[in-house]
Amino acid sequence: MTNSLPEEPMHIHPTAPSQSSADEEYLPVPWAVLESYRCFGCSPHNANGLRLRFAFRPDGIATRFRLDRTHESYPGVVHGGLIGVICDETMGNLIVLRTGLTSFTTGMRLRYVTAMRVNTDYQCVARLQAGTAEPVSNPTGGPTGGPTGAGGLVRAEAEILDAAGSLVAAASATYRPTSMNIARQRLDLRPDEFDRVAEAITAAQAAQAANAVQAANAAQAVGGQG
Repeated sequence: MTNSLPEEPMHIHPTAPSQSSADEEYLPVPWAVLESYRCFGCSPHNANGLRLRFAFRPDGIATRFRLDRTHESYPGVVHGGLIGVICDETMGNLIVLRTGLTSFTTGMRLRYVTAMRVNTDYQCVARLQAGTAEPVSNPTGGPTGGPTGAGGLVRAEAEILDAAGSLVAAASATYRPTSMNIARQRLDLRPDEFDRVAEAITAAQAAQAANAVQAANAAQAVGGQG
C-alpha cells in the first residue's frame, strides 16, 4: 500500500529540518509552547531528540524522517526501539490533536517487517483504528462524549513506509485520554504552564478540525466533477 504526502523537508538528525517549506504546513505540537519541553520524539527544543514534525492527512497525521548512525543497532540498521518511539509519537500526537486531551500510552504492539536503514528517508503515518469513535473533548474537564472503547481507551495504528511506499514496520496501540485537570496532578509543571498548554491544545484541535473540513470539501468537489 502506498501512502504519499506532499513534498516537504525530511527530519535529518542531528541537524535542524530544512526551512524550504513554510512552518504552517506542519501541525503545531501543543506542548512545544513551553521552552522547557524536552520530549525526545517531538520537542523542537531538544537538540538531542528526533524533533519529529507532523503533517495533516485526511485519515490522520504523518511525519517524514531520516536517522543517522547515532541511532544504529547493527551497522547500518536503525535500532528497533526507535521505531517504536516514532510510531508511538505519531499515534500519540494524532490522539491529542483529535481529542484535545493529553493521552498516555497503555499498550503497544509492534511488528518489524524489514530492517530500517540509516541515512534513508522514511515516513510514519498514523490513523485511528476503524470503528474507533472519537470522544468530544473538554481539555480542562475530560471527554464529554461516551467512551471510545473498553475503559475509555482510544485505539490507533501506525505504519512506517520507505520511499517506494513499502511497509517497513507496523504498530497498534491503546491510549487513555486524560483531562488537563488530571494531568495537573501527574505532571511537574506550574499552573501557568498548564494554562498555556491547555490553550495550545484547544487551538491545535481547532486547526486539525479545520484541515479535516477543508479536505472533505476538496474531496467532495473532486467527486462532483466525476
